[in-house]
Amino acid sequence: MKHSNDNADNVRTAASPRRPRGRPACNDAGGADALLRSARGAFARGGYEATSVREIARASGVDPALVAHHFGSKEALWLAVVDQIADETARMIAKIAALRGMPDLAPRARVKGAVSVLIDQVFLTPDVGMFFSTAATETGERLDVLIERVVRPFHDVFVPLLADAIDAGEVPQQDPEIMFSLLANGISKTVAYSHVLSPFSSLPRRPKAFKQAVLASALAMLG
Repeated sequence: MKHSNDNADNVRTAASPRRPRGRPACNDAGGADALLRSARGAFARGGYEATSVREIARASGVDPALVAHHFGSKEALWLAVVDQIADETARMIAKIAALRGMPDLAPRARVKGAVSVLIDQVFLTPDVGMFFSTAATETGERLDVLIERVVRPFHDVFVPLLADAIDAGEVPQQDPEIMFSLLANGISKTVAYSHVLSPFSSLPRRPKAFKQAVLASALAMLG
């Protein structure tokens, strides 16, 4: 794991040596945020290597020079997108972490609460699931950064809840790491790629019912 962290630090240093992590190069935060949103969608659709700064600029309706002005390089822009995702998921992670300190809730109820919080976040930012799908097709330093900045903080609050519920006999015996992966990936991919489900189900066109169905199916996976 030490090697992974070193790689992540190296990517940051090489990509953005003159700017604080995740910060645009000027005070136009609104413009920088719009660029990040466009970049996130472009990286999600095509992956890092196949996505050009020119394509991101075109999607944002700006000159490519403005992307460089805000972020300096494609690598720094990608890292800023990861930081944006981490910032967006921080509140979700805090809510899930707080569940373990609620003695009035049974272990399975805490897991149910955590799954519900996750689903709320996934429906709020469905493009994140697609971003992860394309980012995970490669291995190396960028994936290390994504895991350390976003996946590990979520993993470290969610898996203990699963382990507590399994130890208490309120969830069937199983590997909590596998169940974490099944829940996190299954939920995020189902919502991110809801257009694939649309030919077979009307649920993606009914967001409230879709969310309830995803929650019911996720809880059923727990046994």
